[in-house]
Amino acid sequence: MRAIVCGAGRVGYGIAQRLAQEKANVTVIDRSAKLIQQVSERLDVRGVVGSGSYPDVLGEAGAQEADMVIAVTASDEVNIVSCQIAHSLFSIPTKIARIRAQSYLETQYADVFSRDNIPIDVIISPEREVADAVLQRLTTPGAFDIKSFSDGRVWALGLRLGEDCPILETPIDQVRELFPDLMMTVVAVDRGGSLFCASGDDQLQAGDSVYIVCARDNVDRVISILGQEESQARRVIIIGGGNIGFDVARNLERLGQVKIRLIEREQERASQIADRLSRTIVLQGDGLDREILREAGVSNAETVVSVTNSDQTNLLASIVAKREGARRANILINEAAYGPLAHSVGIDRVIDPRSITISTILQHVRRGRIKSVYSVFEGQGELIEAVALETSNLVGIPLREAALPRGVVIGAIERAAKILLPDPTTVIQPGDRVILFAMRDTVAAVEKMFRVGIEYF
Repeated sequence: MRAIVCGAGRVGYGIAQRLAQEKANVTVIDRSAKLIQQVSERLDVRGVVGSGSYPDVLGEAGAQEADMVIAVTASDEVNIVSCQIAHSLFSIPTKIARIRAQSYLETQYADVFSRDNIPIDVIISPEREVADAVLQRLTTPGAFDIKSFSDGRVWALGLRLGEDCPILETPIDQVRELFPDLMMTVVAVDRGGSLFCASGDDQLQAGDSVYIVCARDNVDRVISILGQEESQARRVIIIGGGNIGFDVARNLERLGQVKIRLIEREQERASQIADRLSRTIVLQGDGLDREILREAGVSNAETVVSVTNSDQTNLLASIVAKREGARRANILINEAAYGPLAHSVGIDRVIDPRSITISTILQHVRRGRIKSVYSVFEGQGELIEAVALETSNLVGIPLREAALPRGVVIGAIERAAKILLPDPTTVIQPGDRVILFAMRDTVAAVEKMFRVGIEYF
C-alpha cells in the first residue's frame, strides 16, 4: 500500500509510524522542515517539505501511484483542499481528513462532503471522538478503557485486577466453570509492561491490566465480579470549555440526573457555552484555583474531568481537585510520556486523543472485511471486528482446527444479533462478526483471513 500523510504532528507521526511498521510505502508532507527531518530520521518513510494542498507537492510525494491520502494537519481547510486535489488531479481512491471545526460537522451540511461536492471518504473529528470516549468512561467508571463493537452489542473492557479479584491464580480455561455467570473472554494481558495474548493455561495476577470481551448486557456483572465496581458519577466537574468540554457537558445533560459544573478560563468562551447549555453551571476562572474548585463543589464531586489544551494544566488541576476531595479524576493527555506520571500521582483515567484518532483511521486502512479497529497499549496490539466470508479459512470448521495465527485470540462472535463466546468446538459461519485481539505482528495475517478472494465474486 502507498499512503501519503499530510501533517507531521503528533497524529501524523503516529499514523506514519504504524503504517511504516506494517511495511507500507509512506510519504509524509509538512510545511516544517524540522518535523520532516525528524520523521525521516526516525521512521522508514519519505519526507516532503511543503503543503499537502499544493498539487506540485502532492505530485512530488507520489500522488500518481498513491492508494490513500490521510490529511491530518492543524488546518481543516488544508486537509479539505488536500483531499480535493488528491481526487480531482490524481484520482487517489481513499481520502481521509481530520476536521475539527464544529461548523463543518453540523447535520445540515452533511452533503458537503460527498463525491459530487468535496470528495472526502472518511471524516475524523478528534474532539467528538474524545468526548464520546470521556462519556463512556464516566458511565462505566470501573474500567480504565472501553470500546464497543458490533453496533454496541459487544464491549471490550480494560480492567486492572486488584488483590481481591476472585479469578486470580486460576487457569483462564477454568474460570467459566467456576463462575458460570461470568460470560466473558480474556483476550490480552499486560503484566509489568509486557503484553501477551491470554491462553487457557494462563493465570491472572494482581496488578495485571487485562482486556475482556463480553456482551453489553454482561458488562455490569463482569465489572462487579472482578472487584472493579464503582458507582456512576452524579456530580461531575469539567475543567476546560473547548469543543471537548462542551460536548461532554452536552452529552451528560442528555443523560439526566447528573449535576454538572464547568470551569472555563476565558470569559467570552464561558459566556458562549453558558448560553448553549441548559443544565450546566458554568464558572469563569482557572481550574488550578482552589477557590474556584471549591465554588464548583469539588469536595462532593465523584469525578473531575480535565480537558484543557494543556497537559500540564490537566495534570495539576486534577491533582489539586483530588486533594480537595474529588473521588476520581479523568484527564486528557497529548504527550504519551505524561501517562505513566499521571497514574503514579493518582489520576484514575487518561484519555489519549492521538491514540483514539489513530484507531479510527486504522479501521479504514486495514484490508479485508474489517469493520472496526481499536489500538491498545501504545499500538502493541489491536482489538478488531471483522466479517467472516465464505472464502475465509476460519469458516466451516471448529476453531480447534482453524489454525489461528499465533498472537490472535477470538473474544466473541455476533450471529444474527446473538452474542456467542467462542470455545474450541465453535464453528464460524459466513456473515458472522468476529471480535478478536491481535498482537501488532499478526495484524497482516488477520487481514488475510478476512480478505475477499477472487472466488468470492
